[in-house]
Amino acid sequence: MRRYATTDLVLLTTIAIWAFNVSVTRYVLTHGFRPLAYASLRYAAAALLAAGFVLALERSLAVHGRRAWLLIAVAALFLWANQLCFVYSLKLASATTVSLIMGTTPIFAAAFASAVGLEKLSGRFWVATLFSFGGVALVALGSGGKLSGHLGGELLAVGLSASWAAYSVCLTPLMGRYSPYRISGLVLLPMTALLLLTSIAPLGDQDYGKVHAIDWLALAYAIVGPLVLTNILWFTAIRRVGPSRATLFGNLQPFLAVLFAVVLLSEGLGWLQVAGGVLIGVGILIGRVASTRKEPVASRAE
Repeated sequence: MRRYATTDLVLLTTIAIWAFNVSVTRYVLTHGFRPLAYASLRYAAAALLAAGFVLALERSLAVHGRRAWLLIAVAALFLWANQLCFVYSLKLASATTVSLIMGTTPIFAAAFASAVGLEKLSGRFWVATLFSFGGVALVALGSGGKLSGHLGGELLAVGLSASWAAYSVCLTPLMGRYSPYRISGLVLLPMTALLLLTSIAPLGDQDYGKVHAIDWLALAYAIVGPLVLTNILWFTAIRRVGPSRATLFGNLQPFLAVLFAVVLLSEGLGWLQVAGGVLIGVGILIGRVASTRKEPVASRAE
């Protein structure tokens, strides 16, 4: 019992760190950093830290076989797209709106897993999908989005959820052969190289004189917390209690992220957004019942 209680605390801490990072990123992107400059600096540091950790722990970053390298390359592309969606969705839309839409990630993950034969879905899953995307529509309506601003951010938030789900499913076949630390470390290196190439102009155009000490502290938190520390905590917890119990805690992330955004950023939360969040949650619950097989869960990388 004590072991479960300790692991539950680890899981709650992990989810809280991820959720808090949504508000941190929204603050930084509206107070100094350009989206791609922030993302590339963050991931360059995280990739070096992750690679160093894996080399110290396992003495190697190697995987074997053409298929393994292909999966890592494709996963890196999905993670690159995920980070573009992450920073620009939070630049254009509120942290509250993005957090609620992130609740659709399990639906995307189940759909992609079914498409590649990792999971079998019943007709109930499609009912869950209707609930979830009906919730997204209510969130969009509740935020009063316009195509030039909020709606663009909301569409990117949907892309954020879809790309993360695709990334997770892509790495699932490797989870049985290699540690999650090695897989994450390997994916971060090519993804960061691609992100840095994409960010050459923004890095040069960034006015670092407008970046205050609190913004640099926020960047440090976003590197060490959500990308490095949580990766260790999350997979340690999964080893102790399994992915199913861990994922149940993962469903708390959108709720906690909304709570942080409302309290720390003073963002509003209308009744349509609340209703949309409830529908997304209902969709997740229905989808869980509909799924007949559960696969290992990748950690988030926001």
